[in-house]
Amino acid sequence: LYAIQTEKIMKVEIREFVESDIEKIVDYFIDAESDFLKGMGADKSKLPERKEWIHNLQSELIKPYREKDYYYIIWLLDGRPVGHSNVNHIDFGESATMHLHLWKSGTRKSGLGLEFLKMTIPLYFEKLELKKLICEPYSENIAPNRTLKKIGFDLIQDYETIPGPINFRQIVNRYELTKEQLKENKKAYNTVYK
Repeated sequence: LYAIQTEKIMKVEIREFVESDIEKIVDYFIDAESDFLKGMGADKSKLPERKEWIHNLQSELIKPYREKDYYYIIWLLDGRPVGHSNVNHIDFGESATMHLHLWKSGTRKSGLGLEFLKMTIPLYFEKLELKKLICEPYSENIAPNRTLKKIGFDLIQDYETIPGPINFRQIVNRYELTKEQLKENKKAYNTVYK
């Protein structure tokens, strides 16, 4: 468990996902309004069937780090799950592509995403032995684009693509953070290890 306390006396923690988190992750997408998903570059009609999605995430729980297709970190506020980050396109020992999601509107645009990422990013580098972490948010989704710049990611390029199976064609911004950049910017990643 990794934790910090914010100035507002909220306990912000992260942990690896467990079985009881799977339905929360899946339902965040399944229950979302189409316009909300569109704002992050996703198409509700392309979401997998709930049972299939749950099964796929359950299979990831038992895989060793070297064999994972997806790796999820749960974000907790005062002990309650409020969001997650995950990586896919994992090339163990090399790179992975990060995604970030706060589940409730009341936790968005509050700076919490930045605090969660400060703890999450070092964990990705450690557990997956990464040299580089990539994030490619939809160019029109302002919050993650702003957050990635604040936390030290470099904007590499923007380009048009269909980023994944649940996305529509869009322009994404490709950001990268290297292991060297992470080491150089230790103060930005104020994680307390427990």
